[in-house]
Amino acid sequence: MKFTDKSIQALKPRSERYEVWSDGKDGFGIRVTAKGVKSFIWMYRFEGTSKRLTLGNYPKMSLFEAGTVLAEARNNLNQSIDPGLKIITQRRDNRQAILIETLVVNYLDLHAKPRKRSADEDERILYKDIVPRWGKVKAKDLAKKDVLALLDEIVERGAPIIANRTLACIRKMYNWAISRDILESNPCLFLKAPSREAQRDRVLSKTEIASFWNNLPNTSMSPLIKLALKFQLATAQRKGEVLSAKWPDIDIINKIWIIPSENSKNRIAHRIPLSDLACTILDEIKEHSRESAYLFPSQKPNQTIRGSSVDHALRNNRALLGIEDITPHDLRRSAASHMASVGVNRLVISKILNHIEQSVTSIYDRYSYDAEKKEALDKWGQYLSELIES
Repeated sequence: MKFTDKSIQALKPRSERYEVWSDGKDGFGIRVTAKGVKSFIWMYRFEGTSKRLTLGNYPKMSLFEAGTVLAEARNNLNQSIDPGLKIITQRRDNRQAILIETLVVNYLDLHAKPRKRSADEDERILYKDIVPRWGKVKAKDLAKKDVLALLDEIVERGAPIIANRTLACIRKMYNWAISRDILESNPCLFLKAPSREAQRDRVLSKTEIASFWNNLPNTSMSPLIKLALKFQLATAQRKGEVLSAKWPDIDIINKIWIIPSENSKNRIAHRIPLSDLACTILDEIKEHSRESAYLFPSQKPNQTIRGSSVDHALRNNRALLGIEDITPHDLRRSAASHMASVGVNRLVISKILNHIEQSVTSIYDRYSYDAEKKEALDKWGQYLSELIES
C-alpha cells in the first residue's frame, strides 16, 4: 500500500488489531487497533533477532515526521546501533527531562542563594518573566528563538536594561546546569545583549544630599530601609554589603566595621572605620533590629532585607525625597566624589571602596591604610553632618 494522508485516513478499525505495510519500504507499516488508534511501526532485525519498533501515533506524528524518524533509525542500524533501544532511551530521558520551573528552583537554592549577592535579583527576574512563560517547558527544549522573542518583548515594553539582565540571568542558569551535567547546551550561546548600557555616573549635589537625608522621615519606607540608606551614604559601602552586615562584625568600642570575605563583592575582607555619624546611625539601627544577628533583618526568619526591596522603596519615594533620579549605588558614588572634593586622596578613597588594584605594586602592598581611611571617613562624616544640618 502506498502511504499518503488520504490512504492512512481511509484505514478503518476492525474487530481485531491489524497491520498494513508500505510499498517499497521494507518493514515500514501502520498498526490499527480495534479502537481506531493508528501507529507507525517498523520491523527490523538486529544481531539476528526480529524486532518491532513503534515510531509514533498518527496524526500526532505526521507521515513526513515518521519518514524522518525511520531514516534515523535505519542509519543507526547501519552503524550497528539498535534503533529501538536508542529511541526507548531517548523517550525515557525525555519523560525525565527537567522542567524549567524545577531548574529555576535548583539554580536558586543550590547556586545563586549560597554564592551570589545578586540572588534576589535573579529570583525576581526568573519568577517575573521566565517561570510564568516557560515553567512547564522542558529546559532542554528551550530554543534561541524563544529567548530572542522574550527579550524583544521586554525591550518593547520599555525595559531595555531589564532585557539585558534577563539574558544574563538565563545564560548563567543554563551554564550552571551544564556544569552540573543537567543539560548539554545553552540557548543563549552567541546571543548579545539587546541594549547598550551607558555607565551611570550620577553624583548627588550638596543640595540633593541634604534633601535626601532630611526628607527620609516623610517617606513610606520602613525604618530599617531608611537607616540602611543613611548607613550606606555615611560609610560609602555597597548596598549588598550593608544589608548583609551582622552585629558581630561591628566593633563599637574601636569603631570598626569588618566586612568578611564571604560578604564582600570582591571576596576580600574589608575594614571600615566608623565616623561619629555612622555610630549614631548604628544606635538607631539597634533599636529596630529586634535582637537579630543582622543589622537589617527582614520579617522572614534568618533573612535580611532584600536589595530589590531597597531599590523599590527608593524608586517609589523619589517625589517625597525631592529627587527625580536616584539609586542606592548613587549614594556610594556620591560619598566617594564628595570625599575627593574635600581633599581625600584618590588611593585612600579606593581603599575605602575596597576596589581591587591591578598594578604590580599592589601585589606587594599589604598595608591596611586604616589610619588614612579613618581620617577620610571622619572628614566625610563631619562634612555630611554639616550638609544635612544646614
